[in-house]
Amino acid sequence: ITQQPLGGKAQFGGQRFGEMEVWALEAYGAAHILQELLTVKSDDVQGRTKIYEALVKGQITLEPGLPESFNVLVRELQSLCLDVEMISSNP
Repeated sequence: ITQQPLGGKAQFGGQRFGEMEVWALEAYGAAHILQELLTVKSDDVQGRTKIYEALVKGQITLEPGLPESFNVLVRELQSLCLDVEMISSNP
């Protein structure tokens, strides 16, 4: 449902990146690393595809995307009859 990596080494799961590790990287001002870990390397399906294509073509671009867990949250809120809309700051 959330497209996040499976848990545990036995299921070939992703690395565990806990809340305290996130706080440590925030304290060091590592915003780009945090963005990559929490989106592209986690559950940003479209971003993961774009990064793979860019690496194959020899381009280096990382544009922020929405994690699938955010989309799941929006759908859950909509199932409670809450009108949730995305407001984009891009023209």
